[in-house]
Amino acid sequence: MGDNNFAGVGVFLVGAMAVSIIMMIVPKILAPHKPHKEKCTSYECGNETIGRTWLGFKSNYFMYALVFTAFDVETVFLYPWALTFQKLGTFAFVEMFVFIVILLVGFWYAWKEGALEWM
Repeated sequence: MGDNNFAGVGVFLVGAMAVSIIMMIVPKILAPHKPHKEKCTSYECGNETIGRTWLGFKSNYFMYALVFTAFDVETVFLYPWALTFQKLGTFAFVEMFVFIVILLVGFWYAWKEGALEWM
């Protein structure tokens, strides 16, 4: 019985891979392939592009989104703690205090490095 613990996971993994492969192959077989000049042009809001179309974006936008996502996910942990605050006791309060201090140090570091400056 101990050897069959992961059999369900294996079957699910094989099934997920099979469905993914089938979903990639079926359109290649069934979809019409009619290349046209208009279909091969770059499309940008209905306007013809001016200059180079493949320009890089500033990495600061990515850093801003990354920092926001990290702090957003971390603050989700505060909600269940707040709901059970009175039941948890002093040790949980100290742990959450340490957690918030770590978040604030990370926030301070991101601010100091300029990751939060919008250009």
